[in-house]
Amino acid sequence: MRFSRTILPSILLAALATPVAVAALAPPALASTQNPSAFIETLSDKAFTILNDKSVSRTEAKTRFRAMLLQHVAVKSIGDRLIRSRRAQITPQQYAAYTQALPNYIVGVYADRLYDYANADLKVVRVRPVGSGYAVYSQVVQPNQARPIDAIWSIAPSPNGYKITNLTVSGINMALTQEADFSSVIQRQGFDALVQFMQSKRW
Repeated sequence: MRFSRTILPSILLAALATPVAVAALAPPALASTQNPSAFIETLSDKAFTILNDKSVSRTEAKTRFRAMLLQHVAVKSIGDRLIRSRRAQITPQQYAAYTQALPNYIVGVYADRLYDYANADLKVVRVRPVGSGYAVYSQVVQPNQARPIDAIWSIAPSPNGYKITNLTVSGINMALTQEADFSSVIQRQGFDALVQFMQSKRW
């Protein structure tokens, strides 16, 4: 299976649309009663269809792809984890500004990280229950590279289908890495500076 058929991204819009606007373009959620392996495979097929639709412009394809990621990434859960060590220290107003900036930022991080593997092949190796969710283990083979890359998709059920809660590629845990980055910014410059950085980020 092509990794471009596995939720793999394209470059996001330089001027990102609002969550409300892109949500209107999102396809129906994938049911959490689905086999976890099939969830990743089905999501990959949807991504492949979106990114290779020649009937729409590249900009439109990017917008639709971003809408799909917004639907299937656990934005709030990920966002709360990233600031868990600072949550008790910030005001409700600061948290509201953070959550408003979060969707565009989180989707951008995931799309940016995955873009390098858009032309690779992916094979689901196994699925392991972890807490209330699952870890979907896969191997990614890049063109002209014999050694596969390990990718682990952490997913959890929700009322609207499975959500991706984390991704580990080549041993790099995205959630832990991002949490450390956020903590560093907050410690050096304060929480408001973190929010301003998120708001200004363009992918």
